[in-house]
Order: sequence, then C-alpha cells, then structure tokens
Amino acid sequence: MRIVVLAGGIGGARFLQGVREWAGQRGDQPEITAIVNTSDDVTLHGLRICTDLDSVMYTLGGGHDEERGWGRVGETWAVKDELAEYGAEPTWFGLGDRDIATHLVRTRMLDAGYPLSAVTEALCARWKPGVRLLPMTDDRVETHVVLAEELEGAGVQRRAVHFQEWWVRYRAALAADRFVQVGIEDAKPAPGVLEAIAAADLILFAPSNPVVSIDTILAVPGIRAALLAAPAKIVGVSPIIGGAPVRGMAEKCLPVVGVEISAAGVGAHYGARAYGGLLDGWLVDTTDAGTVLFGADVRAIPLWMTDPPTTAQMVAEAADVAGLAR
Repeated sequence: MRIVVLAGGIGGARFLQGVREWAGQRGDQPEITAIVNTSDDVTLHGLRICTDLDSVMYTLGGGHDEERGWGRVGETWAVKDELAEYGAEPTWFGLGDRDIATHLVRTRMLDAGYPLSAVTEALCARWKPGVRLLPMTDDRVETHVVLAEELEGAGVQRRAVHFQEWWVRYRAALAADRFVQVGIEDAKPAPGVLEAIAAADLILFAPSNPVVSIDTILAVPGIRAALLAAPAKIVGVSPIIGGAPVRGMAEKCLPVVGVEISAAGVGAHYGARAYGGLLDGWLVDTTDAGTVLFGADVRAIPLWMTDPPTTAQMVAEAADVAGLAR
C-alpha cells in the first residue's frame, strides 16, 4: 500500500507519527510519502531554514523537543546569545546551536547547486524518519503577509512582512489583509511529488494549517490537478475541534480567506470531490458530530493526537473511509 500525506508543521509531524504507527501495525508495510509545505521557509543570518521540513524530520527522527513544542531536544543557545551581543538582527527568531548545524549543511548544499529535494534526502539519511519526505517544490516560494494598518492622518497603509515575522515576532496579532505566496506561479512540483500522488492507494490531508500549509501545497501548479485525477480516495482530518484550532493560530488565518473557524468551514473550503472539490472523506472530532459536507463521507471520531497509537486509530478510520482494510 502506498500512502501520501500533505502536511505542514508540528501538527503534520504528529499526524505522520500516527501514520507510521498504523503502517507498522500492518503486515504489508505500507510506503509513506509526505509532501511538505515549504512556503514558511526563510533565510536568516545567511542560512536557509525550512521550518516545516525540519519539524517533520526532527519529530519522526526522535530529535524533536516535546516539552518546548518546537526545535531540537537538548538544544543550547550559545550562537543566539553571541548574535544578540553583536546586535545582529533579527533577534525575534531564535536558532539553537544544534539546529544551526542542519541549516549550515542545507545552505552549503543549496549553494553548491543541489535541489532542495536532494538536500532533504541527504539530511534524512541521518535522521531516518521512516517516511519519504518530499518538499512540495524545489523552487523558492515564500508566504508574505500583507498588513493593513490604520495610520493617523494617513488612512490605511499596507506593507508586507515575511510570514515568519508575522507568526513568530508578532504572534499573528497584526491584522492581515491577505497572504501572498511569492514565486508560487512559477514553481514546479518537486521530483517524485506527482508520481507519488498518481501511484497512491490513500491520500491524506493532515490536520495542518489549511491556509498557509495545505492551501500552499495545493497552489503549486500541477498538484491540485494531480489530486483531482488521482485514483486514490482523499481523506482530510479537521484541524479545528469545537471551533478552535488543535494547535497553532489557524483562527488568525482562516478569516483572512473568508473561511469559518469550524470543522464544517474547513471541510467546505477543501470541498467534496463529487462537487469539484478535493475530499472523498472528512474526519471531524466527536465534538463536531453532525458536521455535513455534501458529497463526502463525514465521520466523527476522537481527533486529539495524544500519542502515536491514538493517532494511528484516526489513520485506520481514514483507511476505512477509503474502503481499505484497517
């Protein structure tokens, strides 16, 4: 069995732990491919940082700091402290010493001409995540946030900041007018992405941020069309439980694109494949039982990803929705 998961960030990483757990319970050892958002990527202090790819790689490789919720376990901060002493900006994004080693290797390889997909494969040779990690594209795509600010005597002024600055520095507290994926129109799916989708027996949308993770993957030219043409069933998992995001700040992003902060709202945003959307199935939490998405099989099950075995039960339900043996 071949499983493809569209994922981004910590939510996607934790969901993939459950996919891997479920796969390990089966005798046929399914092949898992994760297509990971790269629009959050940013260059700081001369280093190329791929936040979502690293979150997935560290989590599946056993190097994720569970207590802090991000970055490397056992991290130290000597370089960050020295940069602060120099007054080197930005100071709002902290790079740990262990984490910097990953970014150094990635940046050197990229500068030498290797594509991001090859760099990711090389990094995963160290971490052995048990899942094939593919960036959504090898091309540079970055999400910028257009802010609408009311200035006294000047009316509404707009300026753009990188998504990471809006998310990390400002904690999404500044009003966003829209999101712009710089470079998305000219991007191409990374090698293996379209092939994995076409060959999949099951395609899953992880409970990642619908706007800045999943939607951005879908916006890479060719990926949405590949999903629509895929013979496999597509089952999504709601990132919203009882009107609130499971983690992160999706509630800051959904209204910007006119989507209701609810399991029903996100489901309608993706749409049912029977009516021109993407989903054949939609998993919502028991709190949201009664959610309707016409044209899709909606099931209410516990969605809190408390540990990999619990998350594996979610994956088993998704497989059942797709008509596959649990």
